[in-house]
Amino acid sequence: MKTPIDLHIHSNHSSDADFTPVELVHKCAAAGIKTMSITDHNSARGNAAAKKAAAQLGINYICGIEIDCTFKGMNLHLLGYGIDENSPDFAELEERNVSQEREASHERLLLTRKLGFEIEEAELNMVSNINDGGVWIGEMFAEILLVKEEYITHPLLLPYREGGERSDNPFVNFYWDYYAQGKPCYVEVEFPDIKEAIALIQNNGGKAVLAHPGNSLKGRFELFDDIVQTGIDGVEVFCSYHDEQMATYFYKQAQKYSLLMTCGSDFHGKAKPAVRLGESGCWAEQKIGESIIKLCL
Repeated sequence: MKTPIDLHIHSNHSSDADFTPVELVHKCAAAGIKTMSITDHNSARGNAAAKKAAAQLGINYICGIEIDCTFKGMNLHLLGYGIDENSPDFAELEERNVSQEREASHERLLLTRKLGFEIEEAELNMVSNINDGGVWIGEMFAEILLVKEEYITHPLLLPYREGGERSDNPFVNFYWDYYAQGKPCYVEVEFPDIKEAIALIQNNGGKAVLAHPGNSLKGRFELFDDIVQTGIDGVEVFCSYHDEQMATYFYKQAQKYSLLMTCGSDFHGKAKPAVRLGESGCWAEQKIGESIIKLCL
């Protein structure tokens, strides 16, 4: 289901995305998107260019970010909307995150080799995002390994090849299966506590929204009640990770706690080829519109 609203889009200021902010604005215009937000991982740098391009094309633009954070030992993503994109707080967050990710990348390489794969630093640097070179994430390992002839029939890679059960978004699915928290190649990076992340967003004029809870909470939906008490402003009810049952559940939770509701595709580009701009499964456009007004206050 496609809507003219997409509040969860990643530019190449995210390690796992391809397009520049301006390219994304033009793609949104072509897709009929009327309201958009670029929400890069721990970076607000893409907003300035996107906001200018959106104004020229008559698109309502909301400055955004997606911050990695933790709650009770669980890694979560927190979207920030209506932020002051020029705040030095976000530049500091990005610098701290990229520094840690570069260190963690070398350990990920060692762990990937322990799975039985041969891969070199030079190969990773060739697919590394130009904005933060030296950061190697799970999607990059998948991109390289899936084209190596010597691994065409490797059993660990078969689920991600055409026709495989994880082939819809092979790169990001490989990340979730091997590099996410609790998986064989996971390397811990120190993220802020959710309350710290909320304060960072709110102190810089924004609203804090829990991203794709149906995926992040991994079935532990009972934690949502506790997360609400941390001070979030809203929840991403509709997204590419949520089926109709999940969306309905978080729609009702948002109503229960008087939270803002948002929708977003979580578009990245090649990392998630099955995800398209404007496709979030949203069936409550009026409610989302009411929330957008509050996001911009």
